[in-house]
Amino acid sequence: MEPGELLEVLGNKYNPEILQRTYEPKSAQELSEELDIPIATSYRRVEELVEMGLLEEEGKEFSEEGRQRTVYRRSVDGFSMKFKQGEVVLEVTERTEAKNKLVDVWSDLKRPETTEDRV
Repeated sequence: MEPGELLEVLGNKYNPEILQRTYEPKSAQELSEELDIPIATSYRRVEELVEMGLLEEEGKEFSEEGRQRTVYRRSVDGFSMKFKQGEVVLEVTERTEAKNKLVDVWSDLKRPETTEDRV
């Protein structure tokens, strides 16, 4: 990933907010609702972030309406850019698998129990 490409992608409206919200898996529909953006824009931004390797498909889940949807999680925890001897150096901190599992456990603990869980 080139520094200029990263800056361009992060400069697109909603992309930083989408990356911020996807510390745990979210669908494009959830992001659309949470960020109050049109669904088509949400899908375009998610696709752009996936193509850049900043977001990755986490899996499938069912919505409250019973429809299957893809959920995404950010694949990075941070970026830094430095200027060294006339060059721009990009450092990307990738999200670790251990961190993903910790967030999943925490999310499961926070999720309210439903009658289906008790059966």
